[in-house]
Amino acid sequence: MSAIIIDGKKVAEEIRADAGLRVRALVDAGGAPRLDVVLCGDNAASGIYVRNKGRVAEQLGIRFTLHTPPADSTTAQLVALVRELSADDDVDAILVQLPLPGQVDQDQVIDALDPAKDADGFHPANFGRLAEGRAVTAAPSTPAGCMELLRRYDVPVRGARAVVVGRSTIVGRPMAVLLTNADATVTLCHSRTKDLSAVCREADVLVTAIGRPRMVDASFVKPGAAVIDVGITPIDGRVAGDVDRESVEPVAGWLTPVPGGVGPMTIAMLMQNTVTLAAARRHAAAA
Repeated sequence: MSAIIIDGKKVAEEIRADAGLRVRALVDAGGAPRLDVVLCGDNAASGIYVRNKGRVAEQLGIRFTLHTPPADSTTAQLVALVRELSADDDVDAILVQLPLPGQVDQDQVIDALDPAKDADGFHPANFGRLAEGRAVTAAPSTPAGCMELLRRYDVPVRGARAVVVGRSTIVGRPMAVLLTNADATVTLCHSRTKDLSAVCREADVLVTAIGRPRMVDASFVKPGAAVIDVGITPIDGRVAGDVDRESVEPVAGWLTPVPGGVGPMTIAMLMQNTVTLAAARRHAAAA
């Protein structure tokens, strides 16, 4: 029996449509939300991601402003820019596109964000609330998108054994927290995990975010498991995920394809976060 293929494009379209309705409601109430993105450096993939984010934002009626400080910017210069945007009452949401150039202290730049304008939920105050199981206005976009896919495809998470491969602060760690908050029993794996394939085979829900193309084959997958592939690696002009789809699809119960799975969800959830932050700020101003 072949896995159910999770259509991230379709779900993302639905989320964007809902965000568009919420944007129009905010416009009718006094003004469109504004998202500011800071893109520093020459990372080609980051440039593509940001262009796509800007295109979708403008389609939805979100005011999109891109800041491109020079690649040789210092930590102090980027901190000053982020603080300036945080203090600007016209800005509703801020995203610092990662990674930043090597000479920049990424943590200091993220720390400079106003937590109430943190579009990707990376500020320590927001991540701390998430880790405590408390409500947050905006959760990290990619992990939140993974959770939405699991929910919309009725994948059982409560009480399930979940394994996350990859411990980055962008995907792996917040993914583990969100699964924990959804009452899964979670194991967070990484490059030093012993007998990784055996650990993964215990998972009812397996999330891979390691950036090693097609590393996860059928030997990693418990029959009937939900496999969420976050990996995106360019190969010969195309992108490949962490999962060897040909091997895994006959074994898994659910599977996200690459492309067309998690990728579209990241931008959709960012748009949703932007609208939610804007609505929260307007509500606070009216209170």
